[in-house]
Amino acid sequence: MAEVGTFILQDGIGILKIDSPPVNALGAKVRTALYEGLSKFAADDSVDAIVLICGGRTFFAGADISEFGKQVKDGPNLGKVLEEVESGTKPIVAAIHGTALGGGYELALTCHYRIAVPSAKVGLPEVKLGLIPGGGGTQRLPRLVGAAKALEIMVNGDPVPAPKALELGMIDALAGEGALLEDAVAFARKIVAEKRPLRRIRDIHDKVDADKGSTAVFDDFRQKNARSMRGFKAPENILTAVEAAVELPFDQGMKRERELFVELLNSQESAAQRYAFFAERQTTKIPDVPLTSDPVSIKSVGIIGAGTMGGGIAMNFLTAGLPVVLVETKQEALDRGLALIRKNYEMSARKGRITQDQVEQRMGLITPALDFAALADVDLVIEAVFEDMALKKEVFAKIDAVAKRGAILASNTSFLDIDEIASATSRPQDVVGLHFFSPANVMRLLEVVRGDKSSAAVIAAGMKLAKLIGKLPVLSRVGFGFIANRVMAPRNQQSEAIILEGVSPQEVDAAIYDYGFAMGPFQMRDLAGLDVTKPDPTQRTVRGELLKMGRLGQKSGGGFYDYDENRKQTPAPVVKSVIAEVAASLGIENNGPQTPDDIVARLLYPVVNEGAKVLEEGIAIRASDIDVACILGYNWPIYTGGPMFWADTVGLAKIVAKLEELERSYGPAFHPSKLLKEKAETGGTFTR
Repeated sequence: MAEVGTFILQDGIGILKIDSPPVNALGAKVRTALYEGLSKFAADDSVDAIVLICGGRTFFAGADISEFGKQVKDGPNLGKVLEEVESGTKPIVAAIHGTALGGGYELALTCHYRIAVPSAKVGLPEVKLGLIPGGGGTQRLPRLVGAAKALEIMVNGDPVPAPKALELGMIDALAGEGALLEDAVAFARKIVAEKRPLRRIRDIHDKVDADKGSTAVFDDFRQKNARSMRGFKAPENILTAVEAAVELPFDQGMKRERELFVELLNSQESAAQRYAFFAERQTTKIPDVPLTSDPVSIKSVGIIGAGTMGGGIAMNFLTAGLPVVLVETKQEALDRGLALIRKNYEMSARKGRITQDQVEQRMGLITPALDFAALADVDLVIEAVFEDMALKKEVFAKIDAVAKRGAILASNTSFLDIDEIASATSRPQDVVGLHFFSPANVMRLLEVVRGDKSSAAVIAAGMKLAKLIGKLPVLSRVGFGFIANRVMAPRNQQSEAIILEGVSPQEVDAAIYDYGFAMGPFQMRDLAGLDVTKPDPTQRTVRGELLKMGRLGQKSGGGFYDYDENRKQTPAPVVKSVIAEVAASLGIENNGPQTPDDIVARLLYPVVNEGAKVLEEGIAIRASDIDVACILGYNWPIYTGGPMFWADTVGLAKIVAKLEELERSYGPAFHPSKLLKEKAETGGTFTR
């Protein structure tokens, strides 16, 4: 028996306990312990039933992802372990706490019965790694819950809370919280006493037989989820695998599942999603700020500015249960901000996401104020005022005068220099950037901006704070636009430039949409509003001319497109005229049609180049941080891995050659960075 497993015999019930921190992943040691323990109990005539339970904070959280795509020679493979469980001649009960996800839940499905504490969650989230369940999940789950529900669970990929799982039939019983072992043993004894049959899910057919010979459930699912599934391969493979569960005998369905799993495992899309999964877990690793750094404790927050951004930021802390002092300069602005926060929470309550009591509880955590003196006792102050350096410095001087010593002073600036803002205070070591993305209560990305004098404790606190409020932190050094906004800026600049050369906004949007973005740059500008940032008054631009005409985007019925009362877009003849006039006034010639590939290269290769500059300058620690920032901040399609991973996929030499070609045609904006050229010349990569 491997050291990760222990076994105890308790009045005829064999208890096999696996304890392999941190999450009991089904790696080689765990699989060996399982196989040896089950074999031992199977051969012991004094054992009537077996309880499979885990130590630590969770049941088997899933397969060991680090083994994917590798030849693993140590111990039995997962398939052999699952076969040993399912073919056992004694009842096996999976006792679940924490999470049973992916391979962990597939293991539970091969057990004859499943019991879980109410706080546990189960599910098959492989879709989020660009994969399908590969241990029989696509064949067993439909036999328990039916094809339609199984598709919903697997394509969505979110964990299912134990009470809901019991209702659906994903588990068989609930244990008392804190009494899992006792209740699981009692459940096993009851199974033995009642002489219940070995319940093998592979032999259950009634739920799948209901859909046999019909494609309706699959056609309906494809139609309803076409938008969210667009560009991803795994959801379609899940559909194909579940169709096999409905139409084929179990063993043939398992063979089909394996083929579909391997197809994805070897795909670029899955490689990109697995990379993104690990990239997210890397962002908190800061070489000179170890995890052992003692962060500043944050138990109360002050926010200056109750507008859309300030209100959204406040909601993150209120939802996490932290009291918030919300400061504005005028009562009307404060009242508007409070009303917007309440409106957002009540909308969530109407959708059943929270209760009305929770709405009141969260609103009760707000202390509205019109005086900075109200910030005297908070642990963290976040400034969310207009993006103007003089105003920011004035606000920080006021904060410095009232905030207690040791409080963190943070700016939500999107672009401005944190070091200059910090210079307005007597304590630059306590100043940090906390750049939330809009809408702040929804977007997961939080850029933690490290000033030259920001202390390690303050940086550690910012990274820890992100987790507390459900954000994913990415560390940035000071530089205009930090990481995401700076790296993505060339896409907007080149989209504006290319339409002056004869490519229509519709063609640009179509090329970027087909690449994988949810919408193109002009559709995005119309949605956000053309007036959200001021155009440079010294330069004549199409956006500037449209603003002069009162075309603000969807909200005014017209921007780069025309919109009807349902906000349905159509090409705008007036925009075509404006583009022609601006191009003529600037002396820009029509260069004729461009292919979608040309448009993608023109808009996205400069993003890669800017990412290389951000690495060169030390603004970002690693290329994967840039990818995470673009995926979470700009909805860069995750199945491409982000701009830097995608660049490695395309080939850096190819990108450099195209940038040099564009530089010859359009000037130094396309000049390849030193780092990008070096990597291209040496066959290097950013992420591999």
